[in-house]
Amino acid sequence: MSKQTLIVIGNGMVGHHFLEQFSQSPAADVYNIVVFGEEKQLAYDRVHLSEYFSGSSHADLAMGTADWYADQGIDLHLNEPVTGIDRDARMITTPKGEYPYDQLVLATGSYPFVPPIDGNDQEGCFVYRTLDDLDAIQASAQSAKTGVVVGGGLLGLEAANALKSLGLQAHVVEFAPRLMPVQLDDQGGALLRQKIEDLGVQVHTEKATTAIVPGSAARLRMNFSDESHLETDLIVFSAGIRPQDTLARACGLELGERGGIVINNQCTTSDPHIHAIGECALWNNFVFGLVAPGYTMARTLSAALNNDTSAAFTGADMSTKLKLLGVDVGSIGDAHAKTPGARNIRYHDEQAGHYRRMVVSQDGKTLLGAILVGDNGPYDTLLQYALNGIELPANPEALILPESEGGAPALGADALPDTASICSCHNVTKGDICCAIDAGCTDLGGVKAETKASSGCGGCAALLKKVVDSELEKRGVEVCTDLCEHFPYTRQELFHLVKVNGIRTFRGLLKQYGKGQGCDICKPTVGSILATCWNEHILATDHVPLQDTNDTFMANMQKNGTYSIVPRIPGGEITPDKLIVLGEVAKQYNLYTKITGGQRVDLFGATLSELPEIWEKLIAAGFETGHAYGKSLRTVKSCVGSTWCRYGVQDSVGMAITLENRYKGLRAPHKVKMAVSGCTRECAEAQSKDFGVIATEKGWNLYVCGNGGMRPRHADLFATDLSDEELIRTIDRVVMFYVRTADRLQRTSVWMENLEGGLEYLKQVVLEDSLGIGEELEQHMADLVNTYQCEWKTAVEDPEKRKRFREFVNAPEQKDPVQQWTSERGQRRPVLEVVSS
Repeated sequence: MSKQTLIVIGNGMVGHHFLEQFSQSPAADVYNIVVFGEEKQLAYDRVHLSEYFSGSSHADLAMGTADWYADQGIDLHLNEPVTGIDRDARMITTPKGEYPYDQLVLATGSYPFVPPIDGNDQEGCFVYRTLDDLDAIQASAQSAKTGVVVGGGLLGLEAANALKSLGLQAHVVEFAPRLMPVQLDDQGGALLRQKIEDLGVQVHTEKATTAIVPGSAARLRMNFSDESHLETDLIVFSAGIRPQDTLARACGLELGERGGIVINNQCTTSDPHIHAIGECALWNNFVFGLVAPGYTMARTLSAALNNDTSAAFTGADMSTKLKLLGVDVGSIGDAHAKTPGARNIRYHDEQAGHYRRMVVSQDGKTLLGAILVGDNGPYDTLLQYALNGIELPANPEALILPESEGGAPALGADALPDTASICSCHNVTKGDICCAIDAGCTDLGGVKAETKASSGCGGCAALLKKVVDSELEKRGVEVCTDLCEHFPYTRQELFHLVKVNGIRTFRGLLKQYGKGQGCDICKPTVGSILATCWNEHILATDHVPLQDTNDTFMANMQKNGTYSIVPRIPGGEITPDKLIVLGEVAKQYNLYTKITGGQRVDLFGATLSELPEIWEKLIAAGFETGHAYGKSLRTVKSCVGSTWCRYGVQDSVGMAITLENRYKGLRAPHKVKMAVSGCTRECAEAQSKDFGVIATEKGWNLYVCGNGGMRPRHADLFATDLSDEELIRTIDRVVMFYVRTADRLQRTSVWMENLEGGLEYLKQVVLEDSLGIGEELEQHMADLVNTYQCEWKTAVEDPEKRKRFREFVNAPEQKDPVQQWTSERGQRRPVLEVVSS
C-alpha cells in the first residue's frame, strides 16, 4: 500500500512543534511528510528573538537540525515559498514546481502590521519579525544614533530593548493613551512607562503618525496629527500582527471578517483536507498571538490526524509573564474586569515601583484576572487560582500584599489539583508530572526530559521545581540537599558554621560537623569557604590537600600537562613597558601567547618547574596573579569610556580598574566576571556578566546575575544612577550575599533563579537592608580587601611553598622528557598524540 502525502506550509515554531508531535505518532507511518519554509533558516525561537542582538546565533535559537528532519524522514524545502493551492487537484505550487497532497497543514503564522502612513517604505524603515529583519536593523544601526519603535505593545517593547542594546537612543511611539493597552490598565501602564523612561527609553503615547519624511537633524522625520514631530535615524514598525492568510484567501477557504483562516475544534478549515494552526488560524472568531495556544493547536491536529475523536482545541489561556527592558510585567485572565459584577483589589507602592491588581468575582471567592507591574513574584500563585478555580482565602488581598504587610506565602504545590497547568507552552499539568515520576523519573532533569516542561519560555521553572520536589517527597524519595556524604549540610549552612564558630581548618570542621575523610566535592568547597572567611594563602599547610590541580599550582593545567599563566591586567589597561615584559617572558620560555576574551594575555606551555621563575619576572614588572585558576573574580572588562570615546559619558576604564583591584582574590562559589561600559552602546558587553555596570549621565546603572557561556542569561537591572560610592557599596553587598548563600559551583545567574523571591528579594536585602546585615556584608568585604595578597608573590618568596613546583625531587632542574612540541602559525604548541615505532 503506497503512502499518502502530508504537506506542511510554514516552518516556524508552531509548524515545527506539529512535526515533533506527528512524526512520533502512528500516523507518521502512513504519510510521506513534506515541509515548505519561506525563510532560508530552519525553524527558530521567535520568543527569544531579541537575544540575537546579544550574540545568539541562528544555531542558538534553532528549534531543530537538518539531521533531525532527515532522521524523521521529513522532506524539507527551505527558501521555497508556496505560491498557490489548487484545492480541486490537491496540489500546491512553488517557484520550483508542483507537489500533490492528501492532507495539507497551513502553519503560515502572521506578518507584521505596518500602519498605512505616507513614507512608511522609505530607507530606514523596518519590521521586527525575522532574523533577516534583525540583520537589516543591525546594519542600519551602525551609522545611527536614534531609533523609534512604532507600537507600545509586547513586541514593540521587545524591539525597543533591541534598539537600546544596539547603542541607540530609543523611542516608543504608541497610538493608545498607555503602553501595553491590551494587558494593562491606566495605573499599570503609567508605572511601566515611568520605569522604561527611567532606563533611558523615551515614550510617546497618544501619537498618530501622519507621514514620514526626510529629516534635517536625522535621516527621517515623523509628523504627528497633533502637529508635533520626532526626528530619528531608523524606524521599526511593531504595531501588531495580522494572520498570514494570503494562500487561503486565494484558494477560497473560509476566512474571518478581519482575516484569519476559520477552523473548527479539530483545527480543520472549510476544506476537510486542509488544516490550519497557529497565528494564521481563526478559532471562535479569535486569533491567538502567543506560542502556547499554537502548540496546543499543533498537538490537537496531530491527535486528530491519528483518528483521536476526543481531540479538540477549546481555546487557550492568554496570561503572560514577561520581563520587558528588565521590568516585570504580568497579565492574567480578565485583567480589565469585563465580567459582570467583577470587583477590584489594588496594591500600589510608588516608592518600590510595584503595582498589583486582582479582579475577583462579585462574591469574592474566584480570581478572574490580575495585573502585575514591577514584581511578578505573586504571578504563579495568582495564575493557579485563576486557571483552576481554587477558592480564594477569606482575605484575598493577602495574595498581592508584601509579606511585611500581611501578605500570604506562595500557593504550595500540594494545594494544586492534578489538572493544574504547570507548563502552558507544552501543556504539562501537575498530573503529567506525577505520571512521569511514577514511571521512574527521580529528579528534576528526568521530569523535564520526559514531559518537556520548562523547555519553552522557561517561565514555569520555579513552580516546576516545587512540584517535583513535593511529589518526590510524597513518594518517600528524599530530596537531599546535603553537600556530600561527609557533611549533612548545604554549602550555605557550612559557611555559617565556619564563620560563626571561627573554624579555620578542614580537619576542625570535619571533626565538629562531619564524618569520614572528605572527598573531591567537600574539600574544594570548604577550601573556598575558608579562603572567603579568613583570606589565608591557598598553599597554607592546612589548605593544600583541599585544592584541585589548578588551585594547587596557581595555574591552569592544559591537556598536555603544561600550564597556562594569566597575569592580571585591571580593566584591560596596560602600559607599553608591561606589554614588552610579557613578550620577553613569552619569548624566553617559548610560550604560546593569546589575547583572552576578558582583555588579558594568556601564556601557554609553561612546565611546572618554570612557573615560579616566570612569576618572579612578571611580579618584578608590576604584574600579579590574575586568579584564572580559581573560583574567584576573573576580569573586569571595559571600553575606553569618556577618556577617548565620543559617546562615553563616564570614565569606564577608571571604574573597571577600581572594581578589579577591589574584588581581586575574592573566593566565591564559582568564577565571577564583571564589565563596565562607558555609555549605553555597551561595548564592554556588561549585561552578559555576573556584574555589569553601564554609565549614565547621572552615574552608573548596575546589572546583576548575567552569564555568557554555555547557558547565556541577560543580567537584570538592579539599581540606577548610582554614584561611585553607592555603586561600590551595592556591589559589596550583593557579592557577599552571593558568597554566603549560593550552592557550590553555582554561578550568580543560577543562584538568582533559585533564590526564593528572586530579584525583588535580593533588592530588599541589599537596597532596603531588610535583614539588617548590610553593614556586616560591607565590613566582611572590607576585611577581605585589606588582607589581599598576591598568591604568586607569597609562593615564590616562601622556600617551602616553592618546593611544590619541582617536577623531579632528585633532579630539580630536569624538564619532562616526554613532552613533545611542534610549530603552528609561528608559535609552539604541544604534540598531542605521540606515535612510537
